[in-house]
Amino acid sequence: MRLFFVAISFSVPGLFAGELNSLTEAEQQAGWQLLFDGKNINQHWRNIGQKNVTGEGWAIEKGVLVKLQGKKAGNLLTRRTWTDYEFAWEWKIGAKGNNGVKYMVLEKRGAIGHEYQMIDDNHHKKPLGLTGTFYVVLPRDMEKAPLKEPGQWNHSVIKVQRQHVEHWLNGKKILSYTLGSKRVLAAVAKSKFKRFEGFGKKVTGHILLTDHSDRCEFRNLKIRELK
Repeated sequence: MRLFFVAISFSVPGLFAGELNSLTEAEQQAGWQLLFDGKNINQHWRNIGQKNVTGEGWAIEKGVLVKLQGKKAGNLLTRRTWTDYEFAWEWKIGAKGNNGVKYMVLEKRGAIGHEYQMIDDNHHKKPLGLTGTFYVVLPRDMEKAPLKEPGQWNHSVIKVQRQHVEHWLNGKKILSYTLGSKRVLAAVAKSKFKRFEGFGKKVTGHILLTDHSDRCEFRNLKIRELK
C-alpha cells in the first residue's frame, strides 16, 4: 500500500515555542533531534515487521501525525533503538479517548514495552490506568495530574537515564522509578507483563506509538540522547 500525505506547517501562539515540528537554536545546541517533520512519517518511523508505514490508519493533517478513529494502523516503531534519552512530544485525544507511548520496546516480542498512558482521566478511574502512569504497573506519584481537558494539547516527556526513569506531564514530574528495583519487579510480577522475561529491567529498545481504536494526534516529537 502506498500512502500519500499532505502537510502544512503552522504555529499556534501559546501552545509551543517556535514553529510546528521544528527545533530552536537552543534545542539544537542541547542535542535535540526531530522524530517527525510534519511531512514524512517514514523518515523515523515504521510499522512493526515492516520497512515503512503501511497502515491506512496513520495520516498527516496540517503537520500533525494522526491515528485515525477506528482504522487499522499498526503500531509505529522508531527506526533506531535508544538507551539513555529524553523523549518529548505533544498529544491530543477526544472525550473518552485512550492511547499511549511505549518505550524500551524489543521488536522480537511485539508491541510490548513500558507504557506512558494517555487517556481521558474523566472516564477512566483505575489508578494504574490514568494518564502518565507506567501502565498497569506503577501509579503516578501524585493523585491529581495537570492533564488538559479532551481536545486540548498536552506536553509529555519520558526520561530514561541509566536505571532512572521519569514521566512528565505539562511541566510537572508525575512519576519516577528505578529499573530493576524491588518496587518495580514486585509490581511487574502482579501485572500481565510477568510472563515477559526481563520486563521491568533496563534494555535498549524502540519507542512505539500505539495503534488504539481512538483518534489521537501527535506533534513536536523530539528526542535527545543522554549520557
